Amino acid sequence: MYEAPMRILLVEDDREAAAYLVKALREAGHVPDHAVDGEDGLAQADSNPYDVLVVDRMLPRLDGLTLIGRLRAEGNRTPALILSALGQVDDRVAGLRAGGDDYLTKPYAFSELLARIEALGRRSAPNSADTVYRTGDLELDRLAHKVTRGGAEIVLQPREFRLLEYLMRHAGQVVTRTMLLENVWDYHFDPQTNVIDVHISRLRSKIDKGFEAPILHTIRGAGYMIRDGAR
Repeated sequence: MYEAPMRILLVEDDREAAAYLVKALREAGHVPDHAVDGEDGLAQADSNPYDVLVVDRMLPRLDGLTLIGRLRAEGNRTPALILSALGQVDDRVAGLRAGGDDYLTKPYAFSELLARIEALGRRSAPNSADTVYRTGDLELDRLAHKVTRGGAEIVLQPREFRLLEYLMRHAGQVVTRTMLLENVWDYHFDPQTNVIDVHISRLRSKIDKGFEAPILHTIRGAGYMIRDGAR
């Protein structure tokens, strides 16, 4: 059995099938979200960090392969499992070449779908033994409690270090204010203060000031993201 609950985005326009899968994934201990079409799926995948994407190939507004291709072009590397009634070799090859990590043909058994999702989750999960995070020329060493950029050491306060560590663990993904409150400040409510803005501003001044390209980005209306400033 998979030990850690995963956050899963299911992009499926068949509402009956989606309702069944959402219920079954919850019963298996995971946290599924549902997008009703390709555009909705792209928006949710851009706005939230997921462990695995489960994407139907034939979707309204934006088909599944185009959706995955756009995410890959943006630098989003979240593992994606494609669901499709098209099961020929050429169909599966097209799905994998579009950026999919696995391909499951309909009809399928939920037990197989779950096993494949959890296999993708294990493959992409951060190794608890990893002690160093790197994004571009920014490096954070958890054990040494040291941050450098371009080889120069940056001194951070404990909360700033924890904030940067969380952002770097989700590099390339949007991190929302709610996620920061819950995981960096251990708040499970919004204290209605500017505590996040203050710490983000301080952190940005330390890791971006003096460098040509910023590495800490504000995603308007969504949250924050650490990504390679050279891109």
